[in-house]
Amino acid sequence: MRDRVPGSRRAEGALVIAALFYGITFPLVRDALHDITPFAYLVGRFTVATVCVAPFAIRAYRTADAETRRLVLRAGALAGALLFAGYATQTVGLQYTSASTSAFITGLNVVFVPVIVAIMHRRVPSRSVCAGIGLAVVGLYLLTGADLALGRGDMLTLACAVLFAFHIVSIGAYVNRVPQAPFTTAQLALVAVLCIPPTAVQGTGTITALAIFAIVFTGIACSAIALPLQVWGQRRIPTTRAALILLAEPVFAALASYIDGERLDPSQLVGAAVILVGIAVSELGPRGSSLPAEVPWLS
Repeated sequence: MRDRVPGSRRAEGALVIAALFYGITFPLVRDALHDITPFAYLVGRFTVATVCVAPFAIRAYRTADAETRRLVLRAGALAGALLFAGYATQTVGLQYTSASTSAFITGLNVVFVPVIVAIMHRRVPSRSVCAGIGLAVVGLYLLTGADLALGRGDMLTLACAVLFAFHIVSIGAYVNRVPQAPFTTAQLALVAVLCIPPTAVQGTGTITALAIFAIVFTGIACSAIALPLQVWGQRRIPTTRAALILLAEPVFAALASYIDGERLDPSQLVGAAVILVGIAVSELGPRGSSLPAEVPWLS
């Protein structure tokens, strides 16, 4: 029987929970953006998240040595900038495309992650991961019924997928070299700060009860809980496998849409099943390695 990395099952479970929280935001955020402007929403969401996680980060940061503190700030700045750019393009893109198309295109980050890792390692992903990716992409298409004619919103969301892929890779590269809480808090705080200038230009829109609920819910569940779970999970399993597990996000997005009144047709149900098969196929393959200890962007 193949040996497993200690704690890998719990790590995979943490990533599934993170994907759950990420997935259920699509219809909620789409509805909230009818009232509040995209960057005002992001300022609120990531401010709430920062307030929630900062108390856990302060002590860990104070007890770290000077070199670790510097690395936390540099790695957190890189990951936070990528996270900001990813959410900015996704949230603005949601104004011009459907939630299902956004979910499909965002999910394509699973294709970009192994490509980035392969370039950094100078080798191709394993066959099982490649097969799992192929199945997952087919499943995403069936699940969302996405229109592949790329408009402005689709192009913005495609940029989001690339940026999220780099964010996943950056977490995988540094998560075992820095304390988790300060690393996560640095990312969240930077996103909130970077969203302030465009909010000043755009304005806030109308602050409705739905907008406030979306800010508080996504700030707590999707940023203060899901992002730390993702960081914790990526400490224990390879980056490409983590990306594939996070691809369960559109399945949960579809379930959230069902609760919101949208019904899945047979092809969408098949798509959800194919995504899960893709994840299982990847799990059957040999374990990959994590990213190199040094990443050129910060060296």
